[in-house]
Amino acid sequence: MKLYKILVLAGTLGMFTGCEDVLDKRDLSGLNEEVWNDSTLARVYVDYVYDQNLPGWGGNSNLSDESYGESVYFQGTVQVNTVSDFGTSINVNNNYGKIRSINQGIQELEKGTIPPYMRNRLKGQLYFFRAWRYFDLVRLYGGVPLVLEPQNAVGESKESTFMARNKTSETFAQIASDLNLAIENLPGKWMGADWGRVTSGAAAALQGRASLYWASPQFNPGDLAERWQKAYDANKKAKEILMANGHKLHASFEDMWFQEVNNPEAVFITGYNNSTNDQQKKNNTYDNSTRPKYLGTGGGSNQPTKEMVDAFPMKDGKKIDDPSSKYTYNPKLFYKNRDPRFDKTIAYNGATWSINGNNSYKLWTYLVNNKTVEPTATNTGFYTRKAIDKNVAAGNVQYVGTDWMEIRFAEVLLNLAESATGLNKLEEAYAELKEIRKRAGIEAGADGLFGLKPTMTREEMFQAILDERQVEFAFEGKRYWDLRRHLLFEEVLNGKRRTGINISLNTTAIPAAEFEKNRDNISLDEAYSKYFTIGTKVMDTRYEINWKPEYYFFALPQQAISNNPNLEQTKGWNGGTFDPLQ
Repeated sequence: MKLYKILVLAGTLGMFTGCEDVLDKRDLSGLNEEVWNDSTLARVYVDYVYDQNLPGWGGNSNLSDESYGESVYFQGTVQVNTVSDFGTSINVNNNYGKIRSINQGIQELEKGTIPPYMRNRLKGQLYFFRAWRYFDLVRLYGGVPLVLEPQNAVGESKESTFMARNKTSETFAQIASDLNLAIENLPGKWMGADWGRVTSGAAAALQGRASLYWASPQFNPGDLAERWQKAYDANKKAKEILMANGHKLHASFEDMWFQEVNNPEAVFITGYNNSTNDQQKKNNTYDNSTRPKYLGTGGGSNQPTKEMVDAFPMKDGKKIDDPSSKYTYNPKLFYKNRDPRFDKTIAYNGATWSINGNNSYKLWTYLVNNKTVEPTATNTGFYTRKAIDKNVAAGNVQYVGTDWMEIRFAEVLLNLAESATGLNKLEEAYAELKEIRKRAGIEAGADGLFGLKPTMTREEMFQAILDERQVEFAFEGKRYWDLRRHLLFEEVLNGKRRTGINISLNTTAIPAAEFEKNRDNISLDEAYSKYFTIGTKVMDTRYEINWKPEYYFFALPQQAISNNPNLEQTKGWNGGTFDPLQ
């Protein structure tokens, strides 16, 4: 990990003394005009915007079939004020506070004397992040007020800031407009210490993602072809721009997380570092919270469910229950002959896991007389091993600095495949899926389809792409949004309880002490066949999942509506009148 990736924010906040106060109220007089006449100072301000807006690692795995956890969303008890991303006050840390900082930068850069070349690059980055903020809002609420200039300060013509919600179509159009400006003004790649800044390719990829949402069933229940065409065009353009600038699938599904500068897979990233200095450190926290607790200083989060584990196909790309697979799935030997991504994503009892600098570490999670042999037990029977640094010592895991790839090249290919499917360009969808599966290491098969069903219908292809995304992007924060934009929570999860497994040692077949002494030298197949029994464990013990249809577009917080009488509540919530499908 690179220490140079400390955002100049440490200096930024020192330079803009009381920066939160400045951005939170009245005006930005605390940033005098000299800032906008000096390219170095203006860049520092843009770095501040990066720090406000860059996304963190993963997220939402408990709000899908990937993992588990108590949630008002799955209990069916979401209230009007539950989803607060819209914000109810002026605050530099909420969405509209961040948008205000971006708008201020765009406005002031226009007034300054920075050379046009540098000014446009800085503005391009700000346009990207304004689109990112509005994308975050529209996928939760539908249309929201489009604030494109800094609003009047507190006490100054308050009524003029009472903006109504823009239509959802207008919000997506504004996102597209900002991203087009970003594409126009940003370079295809940054060099040296600037690597990791957003590029024209990143802007095009975000445009592709946003266009795909607009075409998906959540926003497009009428399946309008023109939306699929826009999504297809946007994703095709993103792929072309990215490939022209050296992007492609990384050679290794496992190692792609650990190449940083010039990583061909990385399209839109958040950079982290491994500093231990309180003033400089920006550690990613995912690694320490995800690995077993006793192999770091935190740990045990993001535990895969059995449903997630079962989603991985066999080595030939066929589902585990597909009778046409050349491999017969054996639930007792669930780990055998699976998609190679399985062993790079899922850690299970008896797995060899290169971790803490030990290339031959064996993970044991079994029970003896209903007691775990682990210092701290996994609840589902599994751990996530994706993007876990294998070299760092346990005591230093809290300082891991692995970068987060919010958009990687694989997503661009799958976004293009899905958009092509929307237009019935199924051969193009096949081509992109095969590229993903080829990199994964799935067997091509005699037909060269990597386990994909031949001559799929449009609906079958949509499902195949969702299935591929579930495996390829496991624990990358994508599954929740995929279920949401395809209106699939009811079908996939409602009325169900997610499960895990318990693996118990049969002590009548072998004494516990004898097995413990010899277990690292016993073949895994022998251990599971002779000595282990596997049982299913219900993880959702309090309720069956009950996602409600109104959750596809959340309510605005009541306080926001009380503050602004021009805001309409979303339909489906407290007599709301705003239609998020317009």
